[in-house]
Amino acid sequence: MKEIITSETIKDFFRKDLFAGFVGIELIAAGEGRARAKLEIRNHHLNGLGLVHGGAIFALADLAFATAVNSRGRDAVAIHCSISYLKAVTDGSLFAEAEEVSCGPKIATYTIRITDASGELISCFEGMAFRKTDKRS
Repeated sequence: MKEIITSETIKDFFRKDLFAGFVGIELIAAGEGRARAKLEIRNHHLNGLGLVHGGAIFALADLAFATAVNSRGRDAVAIHCSISYLKAVTDGSLFAEAEEVSCGPKIATYTIRITDASGELISCFEGMAFRKTDKRS
């Protein structure tokens, strides 16, 4: 995936996601049906055991999912998400890469892989979204 953001619409979508910005998630690439995001782990991302909080990992994956599904010109909202945590992390950077599995008129599905800086798989996220009928103006 090219390390660019290809659409002003996608850039505008990300700028409006105030929660992702507050948490420290950075959108580093996006295009039709795909997205890549990064989270640099800070102390406030850690849970009581000193591990990256599952909610931080979920938020990273969810931002990549939301960007990818909303990149096709229609507003879309999640109707189902699931995540599997495969490896504990304490520091460094995490990356989420969203890949479109299917995109129909009303339902779209995505797989998001969360990896560390070395490319090791940390978590798997699957998301399904409802695509609203009207195209964005």
